[in-house]
Amino acid sequence: MASLSDRLDRVVGKKSADALAAAFTLETAGDLLRHYPRRYAERGQLTDIAGLEVGEHVTVMAKVVSVTKRQMKTKRGSLVEVSLTDGRRSLDCAFFNQPWHLDKLKPGTSALFAGKVTAFRQKLQLANPDYQLLDADPESTDGAPAVEEFAGGLIPVYPASAKIQSWQIAQCVQQTLAMLDEIEDPFPEELRKRLDVAEYDVAVRAIHRPAEWDDLETARKRLKWDEALSLQLALAQRRQTAAARPAPACPPRPGGILDAFDQRLPFTLTAGQNEVGAAIAADLAGEAPMNRLLQGEVGSGKTIVALRAMLQVVDSGRQAALLAPTEVLAAQHARSLTELLGDLASGGQLGGAENATALTLLTGSLSTAQRKQAMLDAASGAAGIVVGTHALIQDKVAFADLGFVVVDEQHRFGVEQRDALRARAGALSPHVLVMTATPIPRTVAMTVYGDLETSSLRELPAGRSPISTTVVPVAEKPAWLDRVWQRVREEVAAGHQAYVVCPRIGDEDSAVADDGSGRRPPLAVADVAPDLAGGALAGLSVDVLHGRMAAEDKDRVMRGFASGAVDVLVATTVVEVGVNVPNATAMVILDADRFGVSQLHQLRGRVGRGSAAGVCLLVTEMIGGTSTRERLDAVASTLDGFELARLDLELRREGDVLGSSQSGTKSGLKMLSLLRDEGIIADARVVAQALIADDPGLGAYSGLAGMVAQVVNAERAEYLEKA
Repeated sequence: MASLSDRLDRVVGKKSADALAAAFTLETAGDLLRHYPRRYAERGQLTDIAGLEVGEHVTVMAKVVSVTKRQMKTKRGSLVEVSLTDGRRSLDCAFFNQPWHLDKLKPGTSALFAGKVTAFRQKLQLANPDYQLLDADPESTDGAPAVEEFAGGLIPVYPASAKIQSWQIAQCVQQTLAMLDEIEDPFPEELRKRLDVAEYDVAVRAIHRPAEWDDLETARKRLKWDEALSLQLALAQRRQTAAARPAPACPPRPGGILDAFDQRLPFTLTAGQNEVGAAIAADLAGEAPMNRLLQGEVGSGKTIVALRAMLQVVDSGRQAALLAPTEVLAAQHARSLTELLGDLASGGQLGGAENATALTLLTGSLSTAQRKQAMLDAASGAAGIVVGTHALIQDKVAFADLGFVVVDEQHRFGVEQRDALRARAGALSPHVLVMTATPIPRTVAMTVYGDLETSSLRELPAGRSPISTTVVPVAEKPAWLDRVWQRVREEVAAGHQAYVVCPRIGDEDSAVADDGSGRRPPLAVADVAPDLAGGALAGLSVDVLHGRMAAEDKDRVMRGFASGAVDVLVATTVVEVGVNVPNATAMVILDADRFGVSQLHQLRGRVGRGSAAGVCLLVTEMIGGTSTRERLDAVASTLDGFELARLDLELRREGDVLGSSQSGTKSGLKMLSLLRDEGIIADARVVAQALIADDPGLGAYSGLAGMVAQVVNAERAEYLEKA
């Protein structure tokens, strides 16, 4: 018999084990059993073809409409073309030099087809797909499934790849379950009964081989509880450890630099800014480390809130650090904060205000002399505010008395880097404020951030202009692209400026390999800029900006654009955050389908920052009817970042929210939906807090401790705590 810790090659054989490891990094029997079906196909119920995406590997249940064979015109050999249907839309299959499929795929036959979706002549296609006939001869030995494999009403459809298909994974799972005795339950019996959930063994077997839908729901409830409780136990343990390390108390000081700054503000703070500012001020005054997430739309005034908090810390005699993800943004922050402070940022200089502090910029591209002086200012305490990139957290950088860390755009900065900056504070743990212009749904914040306090700025300051967003489907309406560049010319003629955003830089990465989807490589700045300057935008001043440019070149270009000397800036997503040019009113995002919802929302926030209305044009070759086009249409339909954040979470794999892309490990979140399972998440937190309060190390609950280790490994737990 087998156990969950057994290596897969001992359970399913080396060939299948190697395929599972290569495709999904599944190493043990337990890993395989946690590779849950993506969905379930009910016998006779065909897959919705409209939901397929170009480039993804899919498994669909479809019915054959027609099969034809012909000789290829441009190369030797034959082509078998198969038309499939889900009853509403069609999907083409092409088999090159494989004439035997003509005899197997008869019209009216239902089968599972698996392969990568490509686009050919504006239609979705599977090239050389694998397939399993669902009404095969039970005596067949040519790869058709055994009758009992699909005898049930519900057919599990697993996340699959070109290396191993869904039905092959199902066979591996079946083989593994057959070799396992009853799987030990990590929940204590008393807890399982109190929560009214199924036994673990019953749930695992039912999730892979449900007899009916009710069995499936019972299994899902139990497995969601495993994941939710694992996450909340890990968070509760980390919080208890962190609480033992105090933060420096930074109470407000009447008559200090903060009061002087407030008296000079040329505008009135919004009600939201006042409310959030008061909450942060109260946190900073205490010795419990503040861990607060400040989310708000682009332009909602997060920077002012953060600056006022930094000044409160400076008033208490300590230092504040502002961490930005890019040098462009760090330099922008340093300039804007210096402008906001005026002579209050001239501490130690002739003409500085009475309560002034010094603000220094520390980035990797400074000259040796500038860098040495900036590091000296940070180490001596001469600089009350230090702005920088990851250069701030190098071991050589020291702070005299770091009391507060502001991290701008947390999703662009590694968690290990943020934690390393915290360590610069010595024995005390600095207060931390994380700012993001990508709103996060409450359930995500509750799961990922644990007890981290979340504040939101939802109202925009007076003077912000509306942004209209339009999808430009050039595959269907190629003439619209000419209108795009005409629109840019109109904005420039009106005295404004425009951005053109590309997904790629170009130059040495111009020869991007074909990903097999039938799509061309993404457009690049290096190619688009000269094409526009010599063609559609000839006569206008066109410049480029991207992350591989030297810091002084980036600064030169941004200064030129900000001054109005540059009409059109062709850039990568380096302009996504922090770039503030109120005169820029138009943005064209090329290959918009290659960006995420939140990223598109962030990018278009660069326009409409002045008195003139903004326009954002999302250019795409993606075919209508795909979920990608629906995603672009959704971005065009609303400016509410909170609504888009929820949509973004629904459209992408939720496990990514737990940081798998940042930490480099596979996500442990397989079953739990952060949007739909808010009740379980909240209940699991209560249970976890009680268990950890009673037994911090879970010494008496070895099953729960093991479960936490499986779902939330050490690196994942660190991510959750640091995020």
